[in-house]
Amino acid sequence: MNFELKSLEPAGAAAQPCDALVVLVPAGYKPGKDAFSALVAQALKAGDLETKAGKLLALYRPAQAKGTRVMLVGVGDGSPREVRLAVNAALGALRSGTPALKKLLLSFAGTPLAGAVRAAVQTVADNSYVYTTTKSKAEGRSLARVTVAVAQAAGCKDEFARATAAVAGIELAKEWANRPANHATPTHLAEAARALARHPKISCQVLGPREVAKLKMGAFMAVAQGSEQPLRFIVLQYQGAPKAQAPTVLVGKGISFDTGGISIKPAAEMDEMKFDMSGAASVLGVFRALGELKPAVNVVGLIPSCENMPDGRAVKPGDVVTSMSGQTIEILNTDAEGRLVLCDALSYAERYQPQAVVDIATLTGACVIALGGVRSGLFSTSDELAHQLHQAGDAAQDLCWRMPLDEDYAEGLKSNFADVGNVAGRAGGAITAAKFLQRFTAKFPWAHLDIAGTAWKSGAAKGATGRPVGLLLEYLVAQQAQRPAAQRARKA
Repeated sequence: MNFELKSLEPAGAAAQPCDALVVLVPAGYKPGKDAFSALVAQALKAGDLETKAGKLLALYRPAQAKGTRVMLVGVGDGSPREVRLAVNAALGALRSGTPALKKLLLSFAGTPLAGAVRAAVQTVADNSYVYTTTKSKAEGRSLARVTVAVAQAAGCKDEFARATAAVAGIELAKEWANRPANHATPTHLAEAARALARHPKISCQVLGPREVAKLKMGAFMAVAQGSEQPLRFIVLQYQGAPKAQAPTVLVGKGISFDTGGISIKPAAEMDEMKFDMSGAASVLGVFRALGELKPAVNVVGLIPSCENMPDGRAVKPGDVVTSMSGQTIEILNTDAEGRLVLCDALSYAERYQPQAVVDIATLTGACVIALGGVRSGLFSTSDELAHQLHQAGDAAQDLCWRMPLDEDYAEGLKSNFADVGNVAGRAGGAITAAKFLQRFTAKFPWAHLDIAGTAWKSGAAKGATGRPVGLLLEYLVAQQAQRPAAQRARKA
């Protein structure tokens, strides 16, 4: 789908031929004197159009516009959240009982607030995304072109570029998370990562079982040993700044299918465990977006990928393995495998002397109970890093919430037979999982995003969300802006 940004007032947008014109009307909007603005003014005065976010007035071929269908939509205070609600409502109404849209024109009445254009672009993309890869008679998205019209396009150019880059990354993350496990093996994920290296400034290295064994990643190898699919350790690098600048490292959990291993999961909804590599998919998506946007930052992506299967070679409850860090781990529950692959990847991250490390994982059902599907769980050893990620989530409408890391929560991880157990009790399960990972992060500022509740939806809308690509991209782009200021402060 192609997005285009144009400088057009609502009257100019109304003069453009299109399948549908959606006009976003904020509270307090003062229409002009042209014929289309007069139509909007009449609708407001009569009360047929309300400016509360999501309130709609649908028109068919009005004389004042060249669009086949015209939708006047209230956007409340015009904030990104209100714009998202409004665009969702408008597209839902347009899809209901109408022919497929091919050309959409989205017009802002009044000057959009910061973040509003990005919210509109990403909401249109979310509504029009269609998964087709494994369908025999796949009908892709019908929407081919979307024009976003604002009064002064120059002022929104950077935000628009960030939005379209985010869409490219989010859709790649959705694609790989949505694929069935037999179409998204560790080898397939490695091929997807290699394809990203076609973009400027991105390189890729893939390590197999032999190289991982040399690195002594015993925890990662333990999870993989029950599967016929060979593990892959994927290393992506984006070089947008001088090499001397320390990178941010993103670590994505890449369990391409999780049966639970010997501690096998219930059969109901086990198909959704294809989504257990959503952390890895989000790292792929971020690199896709970086390839589009080309910010002046350095980023490393690490993806430990394997299946968690219960065959005769599989690791057993009670087994003790040695991680890359040298710490021994008693595997009390083989279904707590994500933290085992992540801990070795976190140890590997040390070699980059990173300015920060963020891991992303569908780690615990406990986080779903705590936060539902609205916010991702955020854990961090750095107040500054946590604040930056929280701000990025708010700006991108990809929300997170900081959770505690009190040392008392680690008590349940003690083991009589190893340095640490891989699980504690049920209470505070998302926190004890984070406490396990924290043991491997002493040498860098670290944050952990538990996306078990936000990475996909179940039910009739079953499918990947592409989160938290938007949050991570926003965080990385903000680093680009913050570093020169920090350097000036150090010099002063």
